[in-house]
Amino acid sequence: MRRLALYHLETLLWIARLGTFRAAAERLNTTQPAISARVREMEERLGVALFRKEGRGMVLTARGRELVRDCEPLWAGFERALLRASDFAGATGIVRVGSGEIAAATCLPGFVHAVEQELPGVALEIEIDLTARMLQQLQAGTSDLVFLAGPVASPGLVTAPIGSVGLVWAASPATARAGGFARPLPVWSLPANSPIHGVMRETLAERGIAPRAIGTCNNVRMLVEILIGGEGAAVLPEPMVRGELAAGTLVEVLPRPKRKLRFEAAIRAREQDPLILELFRRASALRIAS
Repeated sequence: MRRLALYHLETLLWIARLGTFRAAAERLNTTQPAISARVREMEERLGVALFRKEGRGMVLTARGRELVRDCEPLWAGFERALLRASDFAGATGIVRVGSGEIAAATCLPGFVHAVEQELPGVALEIEIDLTARMLQQLQAGTSDLVFLAGPVASPGLVTAPIGSVGLVWAASPATARAGGFARPLPVWSLPANSPIHGVMRETLAERGIAPRAIGTCNNVRMLVEILIGGEGAAVLPEPMVRGELAAGTLVEVLPRPKRKLRFEAAIRAREQDPLILELFRRASALRIAS
């Protein structure tokens, strides 16, 4: 049997992790035909079929799944040994990071700076999104590490708390002078799958407030601009409106909710890539600025 090269096994493992030849090609910075060629070489040299066509895609055969199961811990151990030998200084690769706006505005810049300084061969691809979508991307394997609003309970994830922030009910000074919630106001919020949306609903129910309407926007900074120029109110993360409250362009119109917004770093529970595990270890030491 002609020997397999390490890149053959790496290719097989990334196809198994990400689910498609195309995703593995993007991850390994090559083309889909190159990935297909590597698979053919593996199958020829092993004398067994590792994939079979199913519908419009390819799935692992029983022998392919067995090979992945046997090789994954060996590959992770090999990578881990090499990276630890160099104290991760020689680490290379692209790591896809998801983050919410609040983490992106507080702890994420320091995290990125540390990676640039200490792991210069590592490139971060950062996407700002809402918690629900980040969870979907992490579980689908299209994100490697995410910073999200928690708590998140899932057997498929490993999480680490990185702090919490308080929330405030804010509106423009003109809205407050007009009586605030003494009259029906339009209320603005992040979408329904956001924890902040749940706090908004809880507060309105507890205080028996019937809003004139509830609008949603998936961007906190845009919500701030809507409040400053309009007549609505919204519950928002205090760090994101601290400047506006200090300047008087926004004011608080209800007592602050007791419930705080907690944040967590998360990776997949079955993650074995030593670089991602190292970045998760570093992320776990971060703290959201409250």
